Amino acid sequence: MPEQTFLFPELAPPRKPPKSTLWNLWHGCTKHSEGCLNCYVFRNDFKHGLDSTTIYKTRNFSLPVSRNKSGEYLFPPQSFFYTCFTSDFLHPKCDEWRRDAWEIMRERSDCHFLFLTKRIERFADCLPPDWGDGYDNVTVGSTCESQRQVDFRLPIFKRCPAKHKIIVHEPILTALDISAYLDREIEEVIAGGESGPRARPCRYEWFVSLREQCERAGVKFGFKQTGAVFVKDGKTYHIERPLQHIQAKKAGLDFQPKNRI
Repeated sequence: MPEQTFLFPELAPPRKPPKSTLWNLWHGCTKHSEGCLNCYVFRNDFKHGLDSTTIYKTRNFSLPVSRNKSGEYLFPPQSFFYTCFTSDFLHPKCDEWRRDAWEIMRERSDCHFLFLTKRIERFADCLPPDWGDGYDNVTVGSTCESQRQVDFRLPIFKRCPAKHKIIVHEPILTALDISAYLDREIEEVIAGGESGPRARPCRYEWFVSLREQCERAGVKFGFKQTGAVFVKDGKTYHIERPLQHIQAKKAGLDFQPKNRI
């Protein structure tokens, strides 16, 4: 058995997640900050001879409102849509399509949508007229890969109106102090390392520190994945992709506040 499977003590396997699907309504992006250096979208497109900087609407644009022959939605109520994970929902080249995307989210108010962005500074300029303090069924995630991005993006994110907010550190590239931004508006913090053959290393103590910050603030924390190059107790581990999520779960760093569901 590979050495990396013994990094952490065994835990019970996680429960099966609720019904969810990817909704990549457009594809392609441009690199925006240091976290984009080894982007998985660019890496996967390169394998197929595609230019990731060519941004286009996909055939799945109307996926959440697609119907069967009986006229019923293909996706039932309470479906969860991971939205725009092969682009950035707030990318300026997609401004002309976003209005229809908001309309789909509004129509499927019985489902939930999550999108992440490295362009939170564009948020206020990209909202629909009826957004108000947010849609009940939309979670917005601001991604911050370094302390520099934390200090730039999270003050903006703090001012953004949204019913549901999460902070994502993936790929995490440095130790982070986010304690000033952890309040009741933040529902969860998620962190993970970088994958791929050129992955930059991440350190176990970075995740421990984030867990401790979240625990003090009463905010849910999730250690999503170790990444491909993981440093713990002075030793560097090269972890295969199928084991990166498993190892993170075995670390036992996830935190769920008792007063939150």
